[in-house]
Amino acid sequence: MNEENTKSFQDSLYFALTLFNDQKWYEAHDAFEDIWNTVDGDERQVIQGILQVSVSQFHLNKGNLNGATILLGEGLGRIKTRTNINLGLDLESFCKCLEYLLRKLQYKEKLNENDKPYLKPS
Repeated sequence: MNEENTKSFQDSLYFALTLFNDQKWYEAHDAFEDIWNTVDGDERQVIQGILQVSVSQFHLNKGNLNGATILLGEGLGRIKTRTNINLGLDLESFCKCLEYLLRKLQYKEKLNENDKPYLKPS
């Protein structure tokens, strides 16, 4: 990647990250999809996992618990075997938060604002 591409990738990632952390799930999905179309290999898998988490939260907001649980599990599965991929994101803590949320969804426990997934820069 040349310097210009790296900068534009970082800008795109920061934009998508901001949307995600602001819980703008649909918009975050679109922003991560734009990134997903430009990467391959493990990076592509991690971005797809984050996309699935975004969609899971969108489903959860619409009351589709089953869809949210399935997509969250799939997204977590893609990311947790690739936490060593350096995208400038703390994937380890993200996976811990996703595992906690997934358990709560599976046991139909009441969720609170602290259960929302959050992506921190590494």
